[in-house]
Amino acid sequence: MNRTARLYALVEELRAAAPRPLTVAALAARFEVSTRTVQRDLQALMEAGVPVRTTPGRGGGWSIDPEMTMPPIRFTVDEASALATALAAANASAPFAGAARTAAQKIAVSMTGPASAAAQELAARIVALPSRTDSAVRTAVEQALTTNTVLRLSYVDAAGRESDRVVEPAGLLTADGRWYLIAWCRTRRAGRGFRLDRIAAAAPTGEQAQPHDLTELLLGSAAAGAVQPMALASLTPPP
Repeated sequence: MNRTARLYALVEELRAAAPRPLTVAALAARFEVSTRTVQRDLQALMEAGVPVRTTPGRGGGWSIDPEMTMPPIRFTVDEASALATALAAANASAPFAGAARTAAQKIAVSMTGPASAAAQELAARIVALPSRTDSAVRTAVEQALTTNTVLRLSYVDAAGRESDRVVEPAGLLTADGRWYLIAWCRTRRAGRGFRLDRIAAAAPTGEQAQPHDLTELLLGSAAAGAVQPMALASLTPPP
């Protein structure tokens, strides 16, 4: 994450937690940078006029003006429970898991009344097994998808054979609780699916990838019948 993106993300992290302050150590761990870097970023935000402030002493930390927090969202109890379940599915093995966590924080602070209580009660009764997906791999895949850049992979197939691949990402497939990167594989000169927990290493190349149609790459595979989840329909732009 470059500095500009991190500055925006810092504001969102503070917004999600407001009015509760966050320590520099917690922010540094969240963005995987040093505490000194976080201190410089927070100082830069203050100098730019962003209403962030620090509270010294035990229990203190950095916070943002409550006026910058989100207004309450009127969820029903069922909607709140559905969101809790959906966010739980975005565990550490899922792409964009870190962003899902901050989204969950924003939703949590915006909910009120019975919906908030229902989400909290259900969240306390959901557990997940630890992820087997390396965080560096997940981050590289996320960046390749959002910037549409070529990715270099070390991949271990179902038989335990490892191979090096150069791929052009097309999208993501989720099936039976697992996540797959669907891409045009330059090495095999065909569309391929790469299970995220079988990617041993991933490195961005910085090279812009050619556009590929996700549906076309899935043709002839076991996932040829995959369709967009209905819950995402409202996020998809009209044709």
